[in-house]
Amino acid sequence: MHNGCSKVTWIEHVEVDDKTQTHRLYRDLICSNVAYGAERWIVTLQRMCERFDYSMDEVAPSCEFGGVITTPEGRRSTMKLSHRMVKNFCGMLSMAGKLDFPQLSEVHNSGVRVSVRKNTEPGQPNGMVVSVATSLWLPLPSQNVFNFFRDEETRLQWDVLCNGNPVHEVARISTGTHPGNCISIIRPFIPTENNMLMLQESYIDSLGALVIYAPVDIPALNIAVCGEDSSKIPILPSGFIISGDGHPETGPAASNGRSGGSLLTVAFQILVSCPTSSKQLNMESVATVNTLISSTVQKIKAALNCSGLD
Repeated sequence: MHNGCSKVTWIEHVEVDDKTQTHRLYRDLICSNVAYGAERWIVTLQRMCERFDYSMDEVAPSCEFGGVITTPEGRRSTMKLSHRMVKNFCGMLSMAGKLDFPQLSEVHNSGVRVSVRKNTEPGQPNGMVVSVATSLWLPLPSQNVFNFFRDEETRLQWDVLCNGNPVHEVARISTGTHPGNCISIIRPFIPTENNMLMLQESYIDSLGALVIYAPVDIPALNIAVCGEDSSKIPILPSGFIISGDGHPETGPAASNGRSGGSLLTVAFQILVSCPTSSKQLNMESVATVNTLISSTVQKIKAALNCSGLD
């Protein structure tokens, strides 16, 4: 439009009724017309407009970090860095064009997908990156699962980076009216590395939630907090995507005999050192990330009293 804004006049509503090629875990969600329906696009547009409004609010509360008060410019730079982190995470989940290991889930029936890529993109660490992801069903409302991952008191129960130590949120920037829609700066994760913090973005809406985080060193984070260009700061995110399973969270059981619950996708990325051979990289990295995600899932289930699930 002439004022630089965009006007949306049409939202496409897509209904899917292909149960044969849809994974059983997501079958009810896909075929309930929620996954690709117009409501999801509208909710996403509303959330992003709200996020944009908060980034442009000149009188929004500033937050103190390391003795520096974030100005409106600092808040916007930090929000841009966090937005790039979320986009990178979501793009990684497709694992398109990457070296995949589908045999991992076929042979061991673990439901884990692993991929390896050589990373040369700006704004991400250079080198070999191993990505791993898995999804599972939990008999809990999405809000409960979201609250669990947002709670700094329970983080040490599932996050290997905590090393059994508590964490502390040192700064927060709101990105919406819901208190869970925010960007957080968290410390410490690795007690021996005082130069490292964690940047985290979380949000929740009527259709799902997301918690994405990445380690960032203090000098790099200070660049964003002080309002400078954050586009070159390398960031490698991991995190969680939470959604409903396609059925009401209270009410009749789903077609698979389960009542409404949540679908949780867990995904990690790690930067690996240069191996002596690609075969060595494949074997060692796949084993490492498979152990990491399997143990994390077990810790999550135990903390949520869901250990008895398949």
